[in-house]
Amino acid sequence: MRTNAPDLGPGLLVDFLNTLDVEDDTDQLTDDAGLRRWAAEHGVAPGERREAQELRDALRAIVDGEDAPLPELALPVSAGPTGVGLSARTAAEAALASAVVLQIQGKLGRVRLCGGEDCRWAFYDESRNGSRQWCSMGVCGNRQKARTYRAKSHTDPA
Repeated sequence: MRTNAPDLGPGLLVDFLNTLDVEDDTDQLTDDAGLRRWAAEHGVAPGERREAQELRDALRAIVDGEDAPLPELALPVSAGPTGVGLSARTAAEAALASAVVLQIQGKLGRVRLCGGEDCRWAFYDESRNGSRQWCSMGVCGNRQKARTYRAKSHTDPA
């Protein structure tokens, strides 16, 4: 495990949200081993699995525009000669700290869930106007366009 603080940017939050894969029906947080793997990859301690799952599910709902209560987590704050910062130690703390940092920066709204009902993969919208709807235009966007075209061609005879 890394000794330096994890990067609390959008990548960490997106990776945390994507521990649930709707399309493949897999959840990395269903067992302690999965949480340990994810935490090790991101340089944090695993912490409590149930807490991580509850936070992940609440954050997925929040970035999808729903109200969701967050589990109570204390975010450790560190202070030193270079300033004040969040010192997340566990997977849940790191994900929550990432969400807080993004909210303060006005960027949390760019973390989204794919508009494909069979996908729901989290992504960070880096488009200029912030209007991206799909995790991948080449996959989910094309699927939706094909569905829309088929539906229109069935209801609108030419």
